[in-house]
Amino acid sequence: MEREGASAGLGAPREVRAGSVGFVGAGRMAGAVARGMLRAGEVQPGNIFASAPSNNNLDKFQGFGCRTTHSNLEVTKNCTLVFLATKPHVIPVVLPEIAPAVTPNHIVVSMAAGITLQTLEELLPAGTKVLRMMPNLPCVIQSGAILLARGSCAGDPDVALLKRLLSPCGLCEEAPESHIDIHTGLSGSGVAYVYTFAEALAEGAVKMGMPGALASKIAAQTLLGAARMILETGEHPAVLRNAVCTPGGTTIHALHELEKGALRSTVMNAVEAGTNRARELGKR
Repeated sequence: MEREGASAGLGAPREVRAGSVGFVGAGRMAGAVARGMLRAGEVQPGNIFASAPSNNNLDKFQGFGCRTTHSNLEVTKNCTLVFLATKPHVIPVVLPEIAPAVTPNHIVVSMAAGITLQTLEELLPAGTKVLRMMPNLPCVIQSGAILLARGSCAGDPDVALLKRLLSPCGLCEEAPESHIDIHTGLSGSGVAYVYTFAEALAEGAVKMGMPGALASKIAAQTLLGAARMILETGEHPAVLRNAVCTPGGTTIHALHELEKGALRSTVMNAVEAGTNRARELGKR
């Protein structure tokens, strides 16, 4: 099938322009990051470019008013900040494809789980400014948690730019690369742990006679309120938990049941399993 770069809105390749942001891959997380930038007014729709093999995901970017193409190389030629938002196994194919267009002015940011900074730097021209980021699903509603790690050639201005652009998506922190896989097990996968807990909370209320829709809404609000208290008070979760408990009250009796079920140990094991799996992906 004929490539549709021109017909999809980019036209002939242009010189790299500062201030343009590209996404190689146009899936859910790429769309979430782009939406956060747009809502905050950090980037104009016409300065966001996205590529994907088919139109399935590009429709979303077109709906934002962004420009789209089927050519990864074309995105790289038009943008100085390029997000690699493909599946991890596609990265070793994509990087040699875009490498001829990567210049010292480029910042390349990988969103792919398990792909190390070393791998990225080896497959791109020497001296390329490379960073890794790991977002999570709530970035879609600007309540995400993003962890950044910089490569050997990325400097403070590059990290500052990325933080400014990503902060509308939620919490954005920098850490050593060794923390990225832990973040995957904690926050990337952790969203699913929380959904499972929210479901269990609501089902417990349904068991006791509350309508399901109301139970789900109250469970979600309970999790939201508890999380905000941790962030806004800065208190350790154990301190806040103890503040809810009264001698002989309902909470301590309920917590006893959670302890019988080894809730804390099970959650810790889940984070460990998620982290180890992310590390395994990085060794392939």
